[in-house]
Amino acid sequence: MSLTFVVGGSRSGKSSRAEAMARGAGLGVVYLATCRTQDMDPEMAERIRRHREDRPSHWVTVEDRFDFVNLAGEISGRLLLVDCLTLWLAHWLEVEGEVDAVLGRLKEGLAALRAHRVTAIVVSNEVGCGIVPLGSGTRAYRDLVGWANQLMAREADHVEWIVAGIPVVIKGADRFRPS
Repeated sequence: MSLTFVVGGSRSGKSSRAEAMARGAGLGVVYLATCRTQDMDPEMAERIRRHREDRPSHWVTVEDRFDFVNLAGEISGRLLLVDCLTLWLAHWLEVEGEVDAVLGRLKEGLAALRAHRVTAIVVSNEVGCGIVPLGSGTRAYRDLVGWANQLMAREADHVEWIVAGIPVVIKGADRFRPS
């Protein structure tokens, strides 16, 4: 089992990097797309359609599912690519309403991935480099993403920061090596 964390800003190239890692891992890939597919505006629906088309046809895509714990037990021996953590967090913040409860779900999910020896690549947005938001809800979400990213980086074996399409290794080996 290995955990790789790929983090960067919007349109930094983090998803492309994570997908390239998954293609080269030599494992069957389960792609967990964390954007809910219901009630999307036309632009988001088009994004989802393009993402589906761009993925290799032999990858298993899982949509509208947010339970790392149960999913981990179902995919042992394969690589889980989660794209992206920030949408997963938004889903659970809406459901749970409390930052600590969402972080607890993330900790449980990471423990399940390790227990089931799932190799995982998790993509996340860095949202804390800008100004402090004015709304308390937006601040709570920004804080949640920051704390979740710190947790992921601590737990990960390999961490890359993607800047303008260039991966910068900030933890682990110089190259991604799945277990």
